[in-house]
Amino acid sequence: MTFWIIITLMALAASALLVLALMRTQGGGGPAAAYDLRVYRDQLKEVDRDLARGVIGEADAERTRAEVSRRILAADAAARKSQDRSGAPQAVTMVTAVGLAVMVIAGSVLLYRGLGAPGYGDLGLRYRIEMAQEARESRPGQAAAEAQMPPMPPRQLDADYTALVDKLRSTVASRPDDARGHDLLAQHEANSGDFPAAYAAKARVIEIKGDAATAQDYAEYGELMIMAAGGYVSPQAEQALASALERDRGNGPARYYWGAMMAQTGRPDIAFRIWEETLRAGPPDAYWIAPIRGQIEEMAARAGVDYALPPATGGAPMLAGPNSEDMAAAADMSAEERQDMIRGMVDRLSDRLASDGGSAAEWARLIGALGVLGDTDRAKAIHAEAQQTFAGDSEALAQIEAAARRAGVAE
Repeated sequence: MTFWIIITLMALAASALLVLALMRTQGGGGPAAAYDLRVYRDQLKEVDRDLARGVIGEADAERTRAEVSRRILAADAAARKSQDRSGAPQAVTMVTAVGLAVMVIAGSVLLYRGLGAPGYGDLGLRYRIEMAQEARESRPGQAAAEAQMPPMPPRQLDADYTALVDKLRSTVASRPDDARGHDLLAQHEANSGDFPAAYAAKARVIEIKGDAATAQDYAEYGELMIMAAGGYVSPQAEQALASALERDRGNGPARYYWGAMMAQTGRPDIAFRIWEETLRAGPPDAYWIAPIRGQIEEMAARAGVDYALPPATGGAPMLAGPNSEDMAAAADMSAEERQDMIRGMVDRLSDRLASDGGSAAEWARLIGALGVLGDTDRAKAIHAEAQQTFAGDSEALAQIEAAARRAGVAE
């Protein structure tokens, strides 16, 4: 209420200044003709004084009186005409002044209601940082976020693949301390679309490994929780990402999701800085680079940074993924037709790698896609061929091994 009282008084003060300016213009000093009349009457008196002192003759005095009298008549007529018209402009001025006052007050209030934020304090930098910190500390947990998710339709999976996953579940249940088994289960639960089960299995992997759990383990654990919550980074996912970054400050997936969390909690400035550093660090064909490139310009604008996205360099095109036409066509396909489309893209990538070769990222992508399709035999064969192709390249082999582990075909 205090805020609105102050705003109203300020608007009234501004309106009063406008009214005073208009009224002063209307009534200031009288018409010019009235001033002329006073001057001409003084001139007549001056003529009589000059004649009495003998400065001018009678004939000159008469001529001067006649000329001044003519000017007096003309000025008097002008003054009467101005007085006859003075009533209407004054009324119009008053109406205009009142109208301007109403427009200033009402317009200010309406404009602020549309563009302002009634009830908020001064949004200085410190206040905004405090708001972001409060939002981060009070945001919903993982369970609450999952409860708000709409039910997802079950994925259409091959019957043989479903049977293999069921068998894996039974095997892992009978071997609760088998880290490798739980890791495989986490991957295949994710492939099946059951992300809560996937991150539960991954949590068991971390529990079994203890201090030997890697940054990649924690990053995958956090990523599965985020996927289960539809892209929302919960406090529990944040803890997993923090554990990953404690072990490896350069972990790409963890850095991407950490930036996403900062954006979700009102710190686009930190999100932009993290993403910009991650984008420069690369590698350009890493799977977390594409989403950063797709969002970083908007994040820079939110952070108030003048940023130009550098052109994509290095890395091979995403030949295994669908383009916009494929996505549009897939909307009208049956589950079997979509599966056939995916297999067709995988086959094209496989044929190109066999004939022309490709980057380690493409080989890893092919292994992962075959794992999603449940074609483990073929994924194993591609994995073995990739190991031979990139023998001696430790960085490429690490990328391929990670994809093989996610596909469940690594030794």
